[in-house]
Amino acid sequence: MTITTVLGAGAMGTACAWILARQASTEVRLWARNETFARHIHETRENSRLLPHVKLPAGIQVTADAAKALHDADVVVVCIPTRGLREAISQLAPLIPASALIVSAIKGIENGTLLRPSQMIQQIVGPRPVVVLGGPCHAEEITQKKPASIVAACDSLAAAEQIQSLLSTDFLRVYANADQIGVELGGALKNVIAIAAGICDGLEFGDNAKAALITRGLAEMVRFGSALGADRSTFYGLAGLGDLVTTCNSPHSRNRSVGEGLGQGRSLTTIQDSMSAVAEGVLTARSVHQIAIEQSIDMPIATQVYHVLFENRSPREATVELMQRPLRVE
Repeated sequence: MTITTVLGAGAMGTACAWILARQASTEVRLWARNETFARHIHETRENSRLLPHVKLPAGIQVTADAAKALHDADVVVVCIPTRGLREAISQLAPLIPASALIVSAIKGIENGTLLRPSQMIQQIVGPRPVVVLGGPCHAEEITQKKPASIVAACDSLAAAEQIQSLLSTDFLRVYANADQIGVELGGALKNVIAIAAGICDGLEFGDNAKAALITRGLAEMVRFGSALGADRSTFYGLAGLGDLVTTCNSPHSRNRSVGEGLGQGRSLTTIQDSMSAVAEGVLTARSVHQIAIEQSIDMPIATQVYHVLFENRSPREATVELMQRPLRVE
């Protein structure tokens, strides 16, 4: 019997617990920081706020007691937003078994330190393999058993293959990958480009503009990832192009929704106040911008997203800036 603990009861954390509970040989525990929220999910068997109409199997233990959730855990799946990850893991680290394999389903880059989630976890918990999940995987569709494919990546391919086996079902196909950096950066960068895609939607620029934006956004992801040591080919796979296309087009995408609101003239504060979950791309845009400056990486789309989010540049002005850049060879 494998004991698997999911940390974070957001939409993705709830979906991960739901998927894992389908494995007959797995005991699943779902930890929520808020005791009232945990009790509500436990009693109703539903995360009505973030993943409504998805019934959790009776076997999933839902608790706000971290010690109970992590006791003797073999696998720990972390589904906590980047901005709250350091504080949460710092508090939980003493309770995570030394032998547990840690999995990160987080897509962002920490502001200030510029660390990827797996690096943050290793910095706090200590050196050990962390398997990173990437690829197009909206919780709303996964829990409807719609076919999907994702990537489990780790420097230790054996660890990635362990999680590949644990998560695979008849509707979820998991590929193993050894390029942890590329998979993790792909998940972070696509959220920034998705905000730009949402701006396209909000401004009603049409199909041509959005197709060009996604294509050139992918080029930026490849440049950025290559500069940071990732394998270029990773960005043409599920964790790069696959996740990018989904996040830029899906009505489930919180980052695309943020951009759409900005394109329609709403303020970032108003948009975020109306959302029940975190759009990781907003804060990631700040980190990407800082890294791009420090390492002289050409990121025109990401740069304009940063200006719109944090320097009050209008989406139309940002578009003009992009369209009037010096002409070049593709």
